[in-house]
Formats: sequence, C-alpha cells, structure tokens
Amino acid sequence: MFDFTLTSERPIAAGMYVNGQWLSRGPASAAIEVENPANEDVVATITEGTETDAGEALDAARRAFAPWAGRPAIERGRLIAALADEIDAHKDHLARLVTLEQGKPLGHATQEIDAGITFLRYAAENARRIEGDIVTSDNRDEEIHIRRHPYGVVVGLTAWNYPFALAARKLGPALVAGNTFVLLSHEATPLSGLALASLSEKAGLPAGVFNVVTGRGPVVGAALVQSPMSDLVTMTGSTRAGREIYRAGADAIKVVRLELGGKAPFLVMEDADIDRAVQAAVAARYTNCGQICTCNERMYLHRAIADEFLEKFVAASKALTLGDPLENADLGPKVNRVERDKVADIVASAVGAGAAVLLKGGIREDGAFSKGHWFAPTVLEASKNDNPAVQDEVFGPVATAVRVDDYDMAVRFANDTPFGLSAYLFTRDHKRLAQAPYRLKFGELYLNRSNGEAVQGFHTGWGLSGLGGEDGRYGFDGYLRKQTAYLNWG
Repeated sequence: MFDFTLTSERPIAAGMYVNGQWLSRGPASAAIEVENPANEDVVATITEGTETDAGEALDAARRAFAPWAGRPAIERGRLIAALADEIDAHKDHLARLVTLEQGKPLGHATQEIDAGITFLRYAAENARRIEGDIVTSDNRDEEIHIRRHPYGVVVGLTAWNYPFALAARKLGPALVAGNTFVLLSHEATPLSGLALASLSEKAGLPAGVFNVVTGRGPVVGAALVQSPMSDLVTMTGSTRAGREIYRAGADAIKVVRLELGGKAPFLVMEDADIDRAVQAAVAARYTNCGQICTCNERMYLHRAIADEFLEKFVAASKALTLGDPLENADLGPKVNRVERDKVADIVASAVGAGAAVLLKGGIREDGAFSKGHWFAPTVLEASKNDNPAVQDEVFGPVATAVRVDDYDMAVRFANDTPFGLSAYLFTRDHKRLAQAPYRLKFGELYLNRSNGEAVQGFHTGWGLSGLGGEDGRYGFDGYLRKQTAYLNWG
C-alpha cells in the first residue's frame, strides 16, 4: 500500500502498482525525488521505472481486459462509484497530498479532489448509456447494427498541474466503457496517481484493471505509447510533449487523444460589465498560479474601457497574497524552478520587445521566499500582438493586456495563434454573443463568465491545442470504438 497521508517526517518510498501488487525495484540511486515546491523539501521518492516495467503493466492490463469487459457495464459503474466514495472519505488527506507535491493552495487542492470525485461519479452514471444504432439496410431481410466496444488497454499520461483530477477524469470513463488502464503521472507529481491506485484497491477493483507505473516520460511514457499492447493513448500536457507522443504512436497507427497547451484570449468590449469582467479575469489568470491550460493568457481591451479595467485589474492583482499553500494563500509557488524561470524569461523577452510593466511582481527569493519557487503576480501591457507575452504560452501568474479599437480587431488578434483551446468574451451585445461561436476559432468558449468546464460539457481543443477531448457524452464516446454488423436473416 502507499501511505498517502504522508504523516512521517522522513520521505516516503513509493513503489509502482501493477496487477494488484505494490512493486519497488531498482537501486536507490535510480529513485526520483518528489519535491515540495513551497520549500524544496523531499516529500517522497518513487521508483524510476524502465521499459520492462511499462511492459509488465501493459501485460497485466491486457490479461485483465477480457474478464473486465465481460462484466455488465452497471457492475463496472458500481465499482467506479465505490472508488469515488473512497476518495470522498479520504478527501482531506488527498488534498494535502496534492498541495505538498504540486504547490496549489489547500482550498484549491480540495476543489481538485472534489472534481475528481465528480468525474468518477459522472462516469459511473454512463454505465447505462453505452448505446448503438440499428440502421435500415438497402437489402431485403437485413439490418445494419452499429455497436460500441471498448478499445482494450488505455494508457493515461497526465500533467503536473492537476495530477489527481486529470487521472480521475480519464480513468472513470475508460473503465466504465470496459477498457483497462495504465497510468503514468508526471514525475514531478506522481503521488496523486499512486494514492488513486491505493484507493482503487479498497474499492475492490480487480487486479490488472488499473495499474500505475512511475518514471520519466521519454523512457516509460514512450514505451507505453509504442508498445503493441496499448490500444488507446490519452494524454494531457504540453504541445511539445503531445507532438512527441503523436510521433511515437504513428508507426502503429495508435489511437491518440491529446489535450495540450492553450493561449486563451480574454476579450472585454466597451459595453461589458467591467467589475464582473475584472473578477473573472483575475480568477482565470491566477488560479493555480496561472498553471491551467484554459487560463486567461492575453487580454484584449476596448480602448473605451481599457484604463478603467486595468486600474481595477492591477489593484486586484496587487491584493492577492503569495505564501504557504497549506495556509491557503491566494497563490502558491510554481511547480519547480525550471517552470518558474521559464516564466521569468518570457517576461524579460516581452519587456525587451516593448511591453510596459504595470505591476512588477516576478521572482521572489527574499525572506519567507528564500526556499521554494515563488513568482508574484505581474501585469504587462503590450502595444503589438506579436509581443512574446502575447504569443507564447506563459503558464504562470503573468497577465498581458493589448488595447483594441473595436470588436473586429479583438477577434482578429484573438484568432492570430496556432492554439485553439479556450477563449473568453465579455459583452452585453447579444449579436456578438450569438456570433462568437462562429468567429472565435477555439474549442471552448466562456461568454460573460470565468473558466471552469462542466462535467457534462465537452472539453476539447482545436489546432495545436489537441485532438479528441474529455467529459460529457462526447468524451465518454471517445473510449469506445464502433463496429458495424450487417445482419441478414434471409
């Protein structure tokens, strides 16, 4: 078992979960340390997995597939509902675990656990929604039956920004659909996935149905994607990593679903409710220290309201507290030093290209921030749409504003990106709201509201933001493949 309460003062040594067994392998020198981003303490050490470990997990999932898929869907759904109940019973420990390995404030970590529970319970409800079609044939005494079947072994690769929720989001529908699952969480935040495995044992999931391996993406992840034993790969992460996974699966024509990066525009027009827009912009920019793919990444402000909006936005940004995430500050640290420094480099490039600094936050290494990976809220204003802060995904607490002359200019600037995940629009004009889905080239639109997708919706990106999607009936359908049978009884 994995003790996800982390009550020991010493780092926990965590093994992998394969075929219902907890495995610890390899020399201590090969272990990966899991760091607390707030103070750089080592929280745990995990096994640095190999291609062999990946193969064993896939083999276990392959052997478990037929009996699992053969169960009535309602039985699979009940087990997933039982897993959701186990998570709910251990919510406080799980939230603290997420905060310790990822750095988000404890209240936000609790919301992440709640989201994971919701994903699983919604998936369980889909057990009675696996449907097909009977289509009229052109031939006498014949029907065309279109059925849905599970793919087989699903590989889940998850990002570090929402390690628990992303794993649950993929696991629930995959298992209810009848697939088995192998999870590789990002090596920076692997503990959530191991905790999920521990609770799946308590919930009664059969051995091999859910397996968790640990290690690095280029080694273990590549082996999982390239193996002939995996049938579908679902990944959430950066566009760079998505390209690598897409290439790795190409030779086998692997079914790949990718939820990748974003560069969400936030349009505020002259007729908008400014206070409401500011509140939404702050939440959409700074939640989880700006480490959300749907974050407000670039604000396009109509000149008529730009001064008022920026005055209020800067004041709200300045009022946010940066501090110990276990004490529920507004912002915790960046997940690691590399990610923190990447944000600083983008800010430096943006200023070098002419952006004005409206709020100078940046790296904090003083006093209480002498340890950890701290970056304070920063607000920039760019005069051109080609500024690095406007074009490059920041994934941190940096907001950039650009003034626009009118709605048409805002839409043109918003669409000037290879990303197509999310976009925001604030206006009272119903014609603009009605036209937004036709004019804004993004898979997900937030109109007069902040971000946060619903479990019954469909979270999907266009362009470099990915393939496929998650949530709702469309997301669930992605874990099922179709088969057509021509039934002739003549």
